[in-house]
Amino acid sequence: MTRLKTHLATAATALCLYASAAAAQEAPKLVTILTEAEPQTQLMAMVLTLQAAKQGAAPHVLLCDAGGALALKDAPESATAGQPPMDVSPQGLMQKIMTLPGAKVEVCALYLPGLGQGPEILLEGVGVAKPAAMAQAMMAADARMSF
Repeated sequence: MTRLKTHLATAATALCLYASAAAAQEAPKLVTILTEAEPQTQLMAMVLTLQAAKQGAAPHVLLCDAGGALALKDAPESATAGQPPMDVSPQGLMQKIMTLPGAKVEVCALYLPGLGQGPEILLEGVGVAKPAAMAQAMMAADARMSF
């Protein structure tokens, strides 16, 4: 009887792990496109993206134009200064999002050429979006868009 209980417990654990893995693979995707320079707008975009991630979405952030400043190692103070009420910066919250499972942060394909720079100026973990892959992410049946 003890052996049967052990086998049942093992099977139940395996089933839970399988269900968790399947749920993670089926998580809806949230594509956030940020182009604004205003720190409050940047921070709110990151707050909403983080909240969606906490509710099960896989975040994919695309930073373009002035929004690209969040991705820079040498970011302007507007991207790194804490904002009320939590004294959190847009870049700091973006970096927290980057640590989440399935999260992706990229600058648009035009951002670095527009600055005359290469990817070495970006924070570690920030990529450069490929237009075809980004379009595919935006058009995915399970994707939600945020601007």
